[in-house]
Amino acid sequence: MGIAGFGTIGKPVAVALHKGIEGMELTAICSRDREKAEKNMVGRCEPVPVVSPEELAASCDVIVECVPKAAFREVAEPALNAGRTLVTVSGAGLLTHPDLVGIAREQGAQIILATGALLGLDAVRAAAEGEIKKVTMITRKPPYSLKGAPYLEENGISIEALDKPIKVFEGTAREGADGFPANVNVAAALGLAGVGPDKTNLEIWADPALDRNTHRIEIDADSARLNFAIENVPSEENPGTGKITALSVIATLRGITAPLRVGT
Repeated sequence: MGIAGFGTIGKPVAVALHKGIEGMELTAICSRDREKAEKNMVGRCEPVPVVSPEELAASCDVIVECVPKAAFREVAEPALNAGRTLVTVSGAGLLTHPDLVGIAREQGAQIILATGALLGLDAVRAAAEGEIKKVTMITRKPPYSLKGAPYLEENGISIEALDKPIKVFEGTAREGADGFPANVNVAAALGLAGVGPDKTNLEIWADPALDRNTHRIEIDADSARLNFAIENVPSEENPGTGKITALSVIATLRGITAPLRVGT
């Protein structure tokens, strides 16, 4: 298997593969900065070749995609055209490039959207088999976790030196994924699992009192009423990504080959 992107998510995944995941072996890494990737392998995993997206697709049956959203397609498309299994947490990338699902279907490939920083996707998918009437997600993050979001810059919204929470966005999950591509993959995943990104309501708050990324989800369906919340510890390397995101990818990889798979 291969890893595309060797940062906040890719490095912990490599460590887990080095320690051992049944039926999985790291054979290549794709990174634009070859020298940095080679240095980051030291002490984490056995050295493997650093290759292009096309070379990764040609040599690996399973590819973990953890690159910035802007580079999502350049990794995903060759992998899917080669009939590979693509594991990703980029719900935002899938919303931007929905035709990739068609490519996967035509080429006999598979896209696995890992749970990432969200919980309850199994329950949401089950509820979607019936009728979901309303989905609302409220995300609250420390201001530093939202820094650099395109929506804030385009709308002149300052989150510096806040002394109280402010709502910086209200709209659909699709709009939120466009405006906050590094922050709300969870909202995109929720939309894909449930009633769709255009019917999933999203609020984003910058809250200076928080030190964790928090998400509260409320779902009203004909089969159940779901209310759940999660408080994710931000990763040191990239505060916009919770530590649990990489662990979700690792759990997904274990599930691909495990004799017992818990959850859908």
